[in-house]
Amino acid sequence: MESFDLAVDHARVAMTTALELTFPILAVGLVVGLVVSVLQAMTQVHDQTLSFIPKILSMAAVVFLLLPWLLEVLTSYTRGVLEQLGTGLLP
Repeated sequence: MESFDLAVDHARVAMTTALELTFPILAVGLVVGLVVSVLQAMTQVHDQTLSFIPKILSMAAVVFLLLPWLLEVLTSYTRGVLEQLGTGLLP
């Protein structure tokens, strides 16, 4: 039963880390998408590329700006997993 609890704990940490890494990027995409949708509704210009390009550019800018933090979080997670693997806590 202990190995099951350990596996659940590792899965929880992995999911939490994934959410922590992706949330800022997805939040910016959501906000930009809403703003562009409101502008398209006001101007009645409904073109797919007008909503796609600003979202992609803004999300790429967020990744570029947050890259040091993203790498630090990912490195910290990886270091923790490798340390636990070295101590024999992982099967």
